Amino acid sequence: QVQLVESGGGLVQAGGSLRLSCVASGRTFTNYGMAWFRQAPGKEREFVAFINWRGDLTYYADSVKGRFTISRDNAKKTMYLQMNSLKPEDTAVYYCAADAFVQATNHMVEQSYRHWGQGTQVTVSS
Repeated sequence: QVQLVESGGGLVQAGGSLRLSCVASGRTFTNYGMAWFRQAPGKEREFVAFINWRGDLTYYADSVKGRFTISRDNAKKTMYLQMNSLKPEDTAVYYCAADAFVQATNHMVEQSYRHWGQGTQVTVSS
């Protein structure tokens, strides 16, 4: 079993930056593909970014491409999401997710991930 804990959320003005962290504990972390999803009030949870277990393959939602960067440090069992040029529409609860069997073909589907964190709130004011 893998436990995930997010941190780093908060309130920031439009144009600002935040860095989210997701720390994993439990079973081995290094062979898990990981992702960030987010859920805004009244909306369904949506894919934000994915990183493979080696950290050499990443995918982004079009809405965050060029502004957000996903990375991981397997030695620290931590995944990050650097968020720059934040917009009010980025306001959401951000969740990290992990699974050993997620593939490049299904990385955007939340049902592909069996392990989830509790979420961290990001609020961007205009």
